[in-house]
Amino acid sequence: MPIMHAFDPPERFVTGTVGEPGARTFFLQARTGTRVTSIAIEKQQVAALAERVDELLDEVMATQTSGVVPAVAPLGLEDSAPLEQPIEEEFRAGTMTLSWDPSDERVVIEVFPYTEAAIVTPDQVDEDFEEPEPEEVFLVRITAATARSFVQRAEQVLEAGRPSCPFCGNPIDPDGHLCVRANGFRRRDPQAP
Repeated sequence: MPIMHAFDPPERFVTGTVGEPGARTFFLQARTGTRVTSIAIEKQQVAALAERVDELLDEVMATQTSGVVPAVAPLGLEDSAPLEQPIEEEFRAGTMTLSWDPSDERVVIEVFPYTEAAIVTPDQVDEDFEEPEPEEVFLVRITAATARSFVQRAEQVLEAGRPSCPFCGNPIDPDGHLCVRANGFRRRDPQAP
């Protein structure tokens, strides 16, 4: 049996970072009372999760007439507080699942640990592949309003990183970057000596 880190529902469920832009570590974090669980996650996973949660809520909103799903994050649910301290990583996120439970109108997010054994190479795609049983599972069941609030915060956290180069779209470090669209030359400030 895997270790279950279950929150149904959590008092707080957010994504956040530790570190300076360019060297940030992303976390998913859930808290109920004094119990806090933090899962390390990649920036791209945060972006994908936020996008899929938003799409899922839009789909549910289009098919349901009960009006339980708000179109945007409700006022009063915004959460801009830092992550709970101390941050003790339970595991690094690998596979994630997302679903809607219509019986209690909750978004269900499951996060499984990253493991090398679960990686499928292109030549193994057609083979019968049995994914190993996870050692731990992070399970969160949240209301639609809390999910919209999670998406709003995730977008703010993602935007708070390094600015993007207007020419190539790659992140710009504090000391600049080599822009591939400028043939590898550094962009310079015209007012600089």
